Amino acid sequence: MQESDEPISGNHGSPRFRAFPGPGKGALLGRLFDRCLEGVCLGLLVATVAIALTQVFFRYGLNASLSWPEEMARWAFVWLVFVGMAVNTQRRSHISIDFLSTHLPALARPYQGLLVRTAMATISIALLVHGTDLVSRSTYVSPALEWPFKTLYLAIPVGAALTLLALARQREPGDPVPAGGVLACALGAGLYFLVRYWGADLLPGWATSTTLVATAVVLIVLGVPVAFALAFGAFAAFSPQGELLLLTVPQYMTAALDSFILLAIPFFILAAGLMNVSGITGRLVDLATRLVGHLRGGLGQVNVLTNTMMAGLSGSSMADAAAIAKVMVPGMEARGYPRPFSCALTSAAAVLANLIPPSLGLIIYGALASASVGALFVAAIMPGLLVAVTLAVVVHVMSIRRGFGRDTERASGSERLRALWRALPALILPVLIVGGVRFGVFTATEAGAVAVLYALVCGTAFYRQMSWAGTFRALRESLFDTVAVMIIIAAASPFAWILVTEQLPQRIAQELGVLATSPFLLLAMLNVFLLVVGLIMEMIAAMVILVPIFIPIVTAAGIDPIHFGVVLVVNLVIGALTPPLGMLVFTTARVGEARVVDVFKAIGPFLVGLLCVLALITYFPAISLTLTRIIGP
Repeated sequence: MQESDEPISGNHGSPRFRAFPGPGKGALLGRLFDRCLEGVCLGLLVATVAIALTQVFFRYGLNASLSWPEEMARWAFVWLVFVGMAVNTQRRSHISIDFLSTHLPALARPYQGLLVRTAMATISIALLVHGTDLVSRSTYVSPALEWPFKTLYLAIPVGAALTLLALARQREPGDPVPAGGVLACALGAGLYFLVRYWGADLLPGWATSTTLVATAVVLIVLGVPVAFALAFGAFAAFSPQGELLLLTVPQYMTAALDSFILLAIPFFILAAGLMNVSGITGRLVDLATRLVGHLRGGLGQVNVLTNTMMAGLSGSSMADAAAIAKVMVPGMEARGYPRPFSCALTSAAAVLANLIPPSLGLIIYGALASASVGALFVAAIMPGLLVAVTLAVVVHVMSIRRGFGRDTERASGSERLRALWRALPALILPVLIVGGVRFGVFTATEAGAVAVLYALVCGTAFYRQMSWAGTFRALRESLFDTVAVMIIIAAASPFAWILVTEQLPQRIAQELGVLATSPFLLLAMLNVFLLVVGLIMEMIAAMVILVPIFIPIVTAAGIDPIHFGVVLVVNLVIGALTPPLGMLVFTTARVGEARVVDVFKAIGPFLVGLLCVLALITYFPAISLTLTRIIGP
């Protein structure tokens, strides 16, 4: 990820625009303010890691468990995400779908951008107003630290106010007026009052869930970031029902983040970032080249094997896709592989990061479904390896059809052993994480903190390539990625709560009741549904909304929740390869400098292979559950 003072491409492939620069001291003060805000968030990120490691040290080093670290880490994390919401707004790095903007005429795009910022300003004002109300009404104190909950809830209005400031300072090329950001905030204030006080008249007779879903879907299609669209939907749904229900929007957003298990997400993202700047990726590529570079389609096989090994380190498909595309795509093109093919292969192989543990998707599923993260980690090992083998077979077949040859000479045994020795410190980490979580040595969150510490040790003591600049760059990239993911989880919480209170899961379960006696048909139907959802929704948001709905249904049908978790994650990572969202494709196309359309065309054979694996995993539960049963609880 590049520095924020240049126009770069965001998570969704659309440009990020610089803040309103202004002349002289104003611009300098603005940049200083941005850096200070980033510094606060980076300090909170480092603090959460340090607190989690403190808990591990006292428990196992001094045999004295502390009561306060977990609570302090959770509260710091809540502040990190809400303040980070403003940082990501400033950088235009929230996750959104830019399908509409890419198909609009050039003259219409500034107006679409103004509409997007107006919607973001509207929900920021709603969070500011009702978050402040929540703070004033809060009377409880926390059990461990005995801090007032006002301190926790204050993160919402503070983050919303900072987000409004970031929006006001933004400008977009071709804005209808010079101060486009200020206009968006003014229009947002008007839209807030319109929805708040006349919402019942605007949407007569609509059910709450209908308002919720319709509003969110329309805004997502228009290009509003997913998190803001979900929160706007909840705000619009509750507005006609009074002040007290509106308090549930900021309250449930905070409650969603006040979870120790979810701290594993920023920890593993940070660990992946540190590994990418510590020389680990290069060692893994070298090892993969020594092992399989001499096969037909050698660099393609190296790509798959490198992604497989990286998956056991990072847990983040986006991080792996960007890192490996940067390393592999230029080299593959130099050997005669078309650039779209190389990017498509990298995208497809990057899904392994959400299958082979530590998988962020599995961690989130475990938190939502109250399932054992350790069991999920073990259950995903065989499906992940099956995906890797399938992709290797696809590469081999396509290499024969397209005439790709062998790219390197067969390495000798001693060369392979030397490459393995250099990569061994990195390869120990997956065993440490899976074994530690599965056998209860530490929680998934503490494993993430241990992974961060281990990555620092590898980069400094073993590979000696870690620098202050690289560490700082990894911290910044991890901060932006963490906020982009976690703000969606926060916004999806009131969204999901409304669906549950409207008894939508129960109604779906009733409709599917006829299939409950046939797990085969039920799984087939859920697979089709999840594949469609993957076309239009990012994995994290889809999981937060759908897992609470589906768990009672699959449990009633006698389907093991651990098995279903693996099936669900495979479905949704396939969605990261399909248009119009296809975030892994956008990532590798951007890093690999290929046309997105060409990459989507080239990914077809890999999708066929992944769909075959999905069918096998779905209808042969033993692939997922055998290792879990062997290793035990």
